[in-house]
Amino acid sequence: MKSLRKTILMAAILFSAVLAVHLSAQQAPPSPAPAQSAPQQDPQLAQQVDGQARIRVPVNLVVVPVIVKDGAGRIVADLRRDEFRILEDKVEQRVSYFSAEAFPLSMVVLIDNDLKSKDAKQVTESLRAIVAGLSASDETFVCRFDQFFHAGKGFISDQDKLLVELKRTHLDDSPSVAGPGAAINNGPSINGHSATSDAPNIAGAMINIKGQPTKALDDAVYAAAQLLRDRGRDRRKMILLISDGVNGKKSNTYDYDTVRKELLSSNIAVYGVGVGSAFFDRRFERLAKYAHDTGGDVYYSMKSHAMEELYSRVTEEARNQYTLAYAPAGTDRGTDYHEIEVRVKREGLTILAREGYYAGGVPR
Repeated sequence: MKSLRKTILMAAILFSAVLAVHLSAQQAPPSPAPAQSAPQQDPQLAQQVDGQARIRVPVNLVVVPVIVKDGAGRIVADLRRDEFRILEDKVEQRVSYFSAEAFPLSMVVLIDNDLKSKDAKQVTESLRAIVAGLSASDETFVCRFDQFFHAGKGFISDQDKLLVELKRTHLDDSPSVAGPGAAINNGPSINGHSATSDAPNIAGAMINIKGQPTKALDDAVYAAAQLLRDRGRDRRKMILLISDGVNGKKSNTYDYDTVRKELLSSNIAVYGVGVGSAFFDRRFERLAKYAHDTGGDVYYSMKSHAMEELYSRVTEEARNQYTLAYAPAGTDRGTDYHEIEVRVKREGLTILAREGYYAGGVPR
């Protein structure tokens, strides 16, 4: 009998011990997951926020967005870091940062306000389609230009508000001319036009001379670049230029080289959509030149439904670029301008990247 009681007591003690171990295991925190391998780039350079990349690059690095297309014009999105080479002034550089992630856009939609009536109508009907290619993280500033630069209501992220803004955008079919009684503005101006309001400056107003184009395309691109220059390196900065390409050389305060320098210094790409019959002459040359030098692209269309498709293609290109960054080494730091060349090992591909940068300030 005593032996039986002893056996029961030992069993109870053993059961209690097993139960305690089981409960302790249930309450214990889970074991930490095994450490993951390090990313390709320095983790201090980039992070993911809301599913989109946010680049954090030290100011001493040169950032180069790159678009790669195949022979059919389709975007090539499967290239690896080791397939890229980048050269500055013909000296090969070490890629310090590489990303194929999509980045949010900061875009100025710059619309030609002096088109032929038919072209103006087609552009107006197509504008609302711009919203379709944007995400909630993008921001858009709608502006117009003719002799003067007409700024809109600022950067808009809310797509409903942007749609309203685009629907309300009215294009004139004749250039704006400062006539008698025009408001006088003594503040900062671009081509005689206030940089902060829509009122022309009488002192700088231009006269529309018959037979001579007075449209100031270069000044408009410069003004758009001013709006984008401080948007930060964590965004793709771009100008969507919708125009027939006509540019009155004598109507501009800024020449092409000055505007180009401003674009490259702020890492702004120009994407041109050429409209109207100018497709058959050399008027689009300015759009193509801005696009080529800044790493953007240019398309042509004469119908509104085709323009709508081009807007989506442009925003897709701008967002889904490769991002390369490097610390310049082995080049003459005393020179102001430095050429950039990007190459890929895979054959048969077209590379779109800006031609260079100005050392007066590493591209913002």
